[in-house]
Amino acid sequence: MTTRISVRGFAVASATAVTTVGAVVGVATGSQAGTTEPVELASADATLLADIPMDGNIQIQTASLTQQADVQSDAAHAAAKKTAEEGARKQAAKDAAAKKQAAEEKAAKERAEKAAKEREEKAAASRSAERTATASAPSSTSFAPQSSYTVAEVKAMAQQIVGGGQFQCFSNIVQRESTWNYKAENPSSGAYGLVQALPASKMASAGADWRTNPATQIKWGVNYMNERYGSPCGAWEFWQANHWY
Repeated sequence: MTTRISVRGFAVASATAVTTVGAVVGVATGSQAGTTEPVELASADATLLADIPMDGNIQIQTASLTQQADVQSDAAHAAAKKTAEEGARKQAAKDAAAKKQAAEEKAAKERAEKAAKEREEKAAASRSAERTATASAPSSTSFAPQSSYTVAEVKAMAQQIVGGGQFQCFSNIVQRESTWNYKAENPSSGAYGLVQALPASKMASAGADWRTNPATQIKWGVNYMNERYGSPCGAWEFWQANHWY
């Protein structure tokens, strides 16, 4: 027989027939034997049930979950910190490499600019020296006028007027323009003389005898090359690229 009783508000099922239950019930309630109203059980089993701390396990479980959450939070924080530090190290290394590369490129650029400037200064000094040499060279009037001149005589004049450093470049142009014929004339354009001045009358700035005096033509031709191309060699470089100057 199963009897359901109430112990401090809790429903407890008992499968054991206890003979003292009726007496306890009778004493406690004053009711007759056989009354089935629930009463507070004073037996050893009842006391055992009543003394169990019902929220103990909940408190332990709560504390355990809190500790686990704290551990997980600490681990997540440590992982995030480690990731941030690693990212910072990588970025610092990347920035340092970029800075080093920029410094090297700047230094290389400065070296190139310095070298270019030095070359330009050297070339300018060379051109200046050539102009000075040309200016101090014998003028066309220093050569005794002749009724005609051989190619060898014309070349000798050019070597004295132009100077050794630029003569070959000057000679290359004259050879292709007139083959050293100081009376050469282009029938279609009217270009004239050793350097094929166009118009021919330009050479009058070097002397009125420009038609018959190769020295006058040479003097004008050198001045033209210096003013337009920096030197006879500068004119020769342009001629090679364009076949005119």
